[in-house]
Amino acid sequence: MALVEVQNDGGIAILTLNNAPANTYSLEMMKALDEAVLGARFDDSVHVILIRGAGDKFFCAGADIAMLGDVTPNFKYNFCLHANETLLRLEQTPKLVIAALNGHTVGGGLEVAMAADIRIGRENGGKIGLPEVHLGVLPGTGGTQRLARMVGKAKAIELMALGTNMSMDEGHALGLVNHVFSTENWWEQVLDYTRQFVPPNKASFAVGRIKRSVQAGAEMTLEAGLALERELQQQLFLSEDAAEGINAYNEKRKAEFKGQ
Repeated sequence: MALVEVQNDGGIAILTLNNAPANTYSLEMMKALDEAVLGARFDDSVHVILIRGAGDKFFCAGADIAMLGDVTPNFKYNFCLHANETLLRLEQTPKLVIAALNGHTVGGGLEVAMAADIRIGRENGGKIGLPEVHLGVLPGTGGTQRLARMVGKAKAIELMALGTNMSMDEGHALGLVNHVFSTENWWEQVLDYTRQFVPPNKASFAVGRIKRSVQAGAEMTLEAGLALERELQQQLFLSEDAAEGINAYNEKRKAEFKGQ
């Protein structure tokens, strides 16, 4: 069975991390995730990427610790480097990425989730956190950088230095989780939420450029970010969806977007 299962559901690329029992990732899984992200990026029929874990207990518990105990320091360095590159590719792909946190999302699992644009938790579905300090290491797949950008430096340092694992609701209160849906019909709720970003409901080409403007622009000076915003806006002015959206507004009708 594939370590990352890929399914296209009406324009939603569902990527399932599949490594029982805790969906921990190895170099092989990261390579599979990398390939799946690239596949979704180039697939014009894909408008949103949705990542989940197999089963209902774990989204992902991070890197395979047993594996890390058996490899050289050089392998560990390159393993982290490749994981960084994979998650940056996910973060920079101009399509909306939603992480469906179906279970425990800890360590590298939360680092994967933080590279998504939106995170949806399951009520009483498990813990989220970066407890790497208990192993004598730090979150090495983007955790120190992304968490600080999301919750602020002081809170991020406290959470990581304590190795705190939180509930989904606590993560939501911090702004780390966008929504927490009830356990009953949770996956159906996730799909319903995700479908609102798929044509004809939404101009997914525009959503992707909004994402690019925010993700890349947040690391730039204001002047450089505004220049990026203008260039992305010009791409949208030339798109079919912008023509449809403007015409629909002027004709007082609902727009029928194509994601083009």
